[in-house]
Amino acid sequence: MEKIGLLAGVGTLPVEFAEAVCSQGYEVVCVAVIPGIDPRLKEIANVYYDISAFKLNKIIKTLVKENVKEVTMIGKVTKEWLYKDHVLPDLRAIKVLNRLRKANFKDDTITLAIVEELAKDGISVLDQTKYLKPLMPGPQVFTKKKPTEEQMADVAFGFKAAKAIGAMDLGQTVVVKNCAVMAVEAIEGTDACIKRGGALARGGAVVVKTAKPNQDTRFDMPAIGLQTLRSMEESGCAVLAIEAYHTLFAEKDEVLKEANNKGIVILAAEQDSL
Repeated sequence: MEKIGLLAGVGTLPVEFAEAVCSQGYEVVCVAVIPGIDPRLKEIANVYYDISAFKLNKIIKTLVKENVKEVTMIGKVTKEWLYKDHVLPDLRAIKVLNRLRKANFKDDTITLAIVEELAKDGISVLDQTKYLKPLMPGPQVFTKKKPTEEQMADVAFGFKAAKAIGAMDLGQTVVVKNCAVMAVEAIEGTDACIKRGGALARGGAVVVKTAKPNQDTRFDMPAIGLQTLRSMEESGCAVLAIEAYHTLFAEKDEVLKEANNKGIVILAAEQDSL
């Protein structure tokens, strides 16, 4: 049976990916590269390892030992975590970090460096969306509550702002109110951005999440789920807008049930139609 490797970060998307791959008859070799991985992955994956992202050579040699030729990288591994104290990096990770210091530590630069290292051992990185197309909805309003004209104006403005920061490889999320940007996503990640922007807006903010203008679909596809919604609830945000066909919508049934109960609007849109 063909094996698919999974380098898993935090969140439910690695679980959704593993379930989708297994349902199509593949074996899943999962490597948890960061603490806090969803415990369900141990039950779903055929083979499961806990190996720090800083033990890059061990990760790659483990995948080679398991005869993995294709791998996906999915789940949150924020740069904030990368700057914390960790186990001592192995020599291969140190060499990658030294190359990055001469370039930059942008999200795509870091991930492309890992892609290059995997390729040296004959491992290619899959398009994240290959097995998750059903999680990428088209344009629609998902919730019972619909957005107002003023909120749609914020959505349109938010799309432009999110695409601008995406082009700079800063993040994919902005928080907007009255066509003013309350917060942009940077090293802190989506949830912290939402909480900060929502608090500054003092209620009624619009959260917009889009793909980057030149999004590499092998990694870092925009995604939302229950934690996204709960960050909005905590900070009083009113609307969540995602880019149609380019955003992974995890835990959809649970998210919509809670959003409807809380009166939060969720929609998918295409920039050209705003």
